[in-house]
Amino acid sequence: MGTSLARSATGKVALVTGAAGGIGAAVVARLHAAGASIAALDVPGRLAPRSGRRMLRLAGDATRESDVSDAVSQTVEHFGRLDWLVHTVGRVGSGGIEACSLAEWRSQLAVNLDSAFLFCREAAPHLAAARGAVVLFSSTNGRTGGSAVSGAAYAVAKAGIINLARFLARDWASAGVRVNCIAPGPVDTVMLDRLGAAGRARLLKTIPLGRFSSAEQVAAQVAFLLSDDCAAVSGEVFNTSGALVLD
Repeated sequence: MGTSLARSATGKVALVTGAAGGIGAAVVARLHAAGASIAALDVPGRLAPRSGRRMLRLAGDATRESDVSDAVSQTVEHFGRLDWLVHTVGRVGSGGIEACSLAEWRSQLAVNLDSAFLFCREAAPHLAAARGAVVLFSSTNGRTGGSAVSGAAYAVAKAGIINLARFLARDWASAGVRVNCIAPGPVDTVMLDRLGAAGRARLLKTIPLGRFSSAEQVAAQVAFLLSDDCAAVSGEVFNTSGALVLD
């Protein structure tokens, strides 16, 4: 996988959203080490402002149309092209639907689903010009219906990500653009800290393999999906859940 990505990454430009988060930061590190140039985006104040020859750090709100348009434009202006889009932006909720306000419902869908739509739409012509690739992030919650641990709106939004990826995989196939989706189970990042030690232990017991995925392992899946090894793979949903969810 590493050799194939090293070949694939040379001269490529990746826009990674949610780049300060656990998975996003791991993806940035993985692709940059393989030789790709990276435009890393997160909300203001979460990324160090410095940039380098192969690293452009951007601040913006992934739910704001103008910020998304600016991020894509700045990436292409700085590097001259855009080959890969990796969208890791996400935020969990909690509780049943009875306790979910309309404002929270809309906020969850905006962060988890609308942002992916906006970035895919704005990046589309550049990805087509490069015959590029996209990796979106769903969740096991988007496949199983979820639970009160992450909330109803999160589960609905992550189900939407799966069909967004499938729609785009077919719609963009003639342009040579591949779109795939990763649906992780619990990943050992700060997102799990909200559960506390007892909650983490209970969750771990539900995973047949008996372990959480690491952000680095998920980043390796991203790298694989972007590599030439997956040149004929599009519209797939990759399960990383330790057998918690089975197809």
